[in-house]
Amino acid sequence: MWARKFVGNILGSRAPLAPRLSALVPVTQQTRNLGNLQPRRRKYKKAQKGRVPVRVGNSTKGNYMAFGDYGIRVKDGLRLSANTIGAIHGMLRRQLKAVKGLQIWLRVFPDIPVTTKGTEVRMGKGKGAFDYWACRVPKDKIIFEMRGPTLNLELAKSAMRQAGFKLGVPTEFVVADETTRQPKKKDLPKTCIPFQHAK
Repeated sequence: MWARKFVGNILGSRAPLAPRLSALVPVTQQTRNLGNLQPRRRKYKKAQKGRVPVRVGNSTKGNYMAFGDYGIRVKDGLRLSANTIGAIHGMLRRQLKAVKGLQIWLRVFPDIPVTTKGTEVRMGKGKGAFDYWACRVPKDKIIFEMRGPTLNLELAKSAMRQAGFKLGVPTEFVVADETTRQPKKKDLPKTCIPFQHAK
């Protein structure tokens, strides 16, 4: 009986709670630095090697232009490191320095940790130490797009040609038009055949 009165007195005399600190602090938008591309967090710090995906189910994700007027498409699958992506982005900025209002979109992101072990190391002793971040890029995927008010075809083609030299695989220069833009959902072909049950 006395416990109920004690608890009731405490709850009745409780002062109103102060406003939360998060409500007072303005939220700032976080921006990524192209020189340090890496995910904010991962569940596991190491990953298996894996393979570059080979699309056998008519998937076209990432094969179409989405943002810019010009892009570069890889014609073979590869594993792209974060340093290579940063180097290509910096090279594009230097090549197109004269273009005012230039926008560059990165369509891939390095989120896979790659580990290495030294040469002539004996078997065992666990997985190697983390070395760099990478991403697996399938064939026919567009990795960079760009657009600018004064960016012309010849200038964009020359810059993308220089970017292709850093990739190490055959590339293709893409211009946004009706064939390279993402088609409407109703115009897409059926990607799967309905399953027919055995009788």
